Amino acid sequence: MNRADKSSDASSAQAVVNRRAFLGRGAQGLGAVALTSLLQPLRVSSAPVPAPGGIRPPPFPPKARRVIWLSMAGGPSHLETFDPKPKLTAMHGQPMPESMTQGQQLAQLQGKKLICFAPQHPFAKFGKNQAEICALFKNIGSVLDEICLVRSMTTDAINHDPAHMFMNTGSQIAGRPSMGAWVTYGLGSEAAELPGFVVLTSLGRGGQNQPIAARQWSSGFLPSRHQGVQLRGKGDPVLYLGNPSGVTREIQGGDIAAINRLNHRHDLQVEDPEIATRIAQYEMAFRMQASVPELMDLSGEGRRTLELYGCQPGDGSFAGNCLVARRLAERGVRFIQLYHKDWDHHSDVKEGIEFKAREIDRACMALIVDLKQRGMIEDTLIIWAGEFSRTPMSQGSNGRDHHNRAMSVWLAGGGIRGGIVHGASDELGYAAVENITTVHDLHATMLHQLGVDHDLFTFKFQGLDAKLSGVEGASVIKAILT
Repeated sequence: MNRADKSSDASSAQAVVNRRAFLGRGAQGLGAVALTSLLQPLRVSSAPVPAPGGIRPPPFPPKARRVIWLSMAGGPSHLETFDPKPKLTAMHGQPMPESMTQGQQLAQLQGKKLICFAPQHPFAKFGKNQAEICALFKNIGSVLDEICLVRSMTTDAINHDPAHMFMNTGSQIAGRPSMGAWVTYGLGSEAAELPGFVVLTSLGRGGQNQPIAARQWSSGFLPSRHQGVQLRGKGDPVLYLGNPSGVTREIQGGDIAAINRLNHRHDLQVEDPEIATRIAQYEMAFRMQASVPELMDLSGEGRRTLELYGCQPGDGSFAGNCLVARRLAERGVRFIQLYHKDWDHHSDVKEGIEFKAREIDRACMALIVDLKQRGMIEDTLIIWAGEFSRTPMSQGSNGRDHHNRAMSVWLAGGGIRGGIVHGASDELGYAAVENITTVHDLHATMLHQLGVDHDLFTFKFQGLDAKLSGVEGASVIKAILT
């Protein structure tokens, strides 16, 4: 090796050392900046920096900036909520026409005698267009001009867990990203102090308590920072949120800055996207220690607001969670999902729906009214849906079984036409027959309102372009849009 080669190698080695030294020192400097930004973010930036998304900018102007998805877990009956069926009442106790049910998939009624079971509550007309809904839901009826009822929704699954998976991810196969994860992956979040995707659950009365698994808000194969974060409406909103005795916020912030500095240096070597997630989540958890207690403290909302929703601070009710959802929306959270359980009425559907109406009717109305009076309904998309519906045939003497061929959902705000009914089921409420819509169509419509083309919004997974709206074909429900 000649002198020139040795000189060249030495220069190259020195350059590597210099780069490493620069990056090392830079990482140390970043630690101080990180600590400052964690403790006092406004001193580093004039405004909180939102988490970036994968779509920049959205393909077309969005009508909605955020989504509040109201999940009625257990399968609410369309026949006791939003789809009147006088013909079913007239045929109460008579055999269900075989022409409708022959060869069809049924859940627990397969091979059994199928008897028509009348709607158990009267319906009443509401709104300018005098649309009929169950009279128990009079508060929702009072804001029906803000709501689009879809009476022709269908789904592929007929049992709870796969039906939840399908409604949340567009697939019955576990391991796919949930819709909230897709939305935050694509659009990021406007919340600097809170996660972009937040989940709250509440327990009701009058039905079977079906469990809700955390995989329903999983990020699947998307980066794990996009998974939903569950907050508890009662007690500590997040477990282990506070610091141990003797640990100050400054000490905690210093520890996190040091850990993240090490993670930054490791990431330079391995370029693992999960390390970036770990860094972001350490910082988010630290910020949540300050932001979440304030968020969940409803005592400052005022008596009139609490009366509007029908809740008390810290009661863990669906109404309380609706109020928290409005507060999350104000703080820039992109996707908010509320689960309310106990809609599984295999028996005593009449009394069960009475319980459900008392639990959700006022709160749903209040959420719409509250967002409207704050000027937020225009860019907040609200979706109310279960994972499937119930049969027009009786199960036992007074219940209804799972059913996936006709269900009712409703949407409000975010560029949705209010005061209309879209689609219809047949005269007995067994199958959707007019303007039939699917869960994939619902996902496509949600993404469209957020400014996202569902066909182009994909993620390469196992060699395929995976997407929320599926590969079977989906269409935006344009008839319900403003």
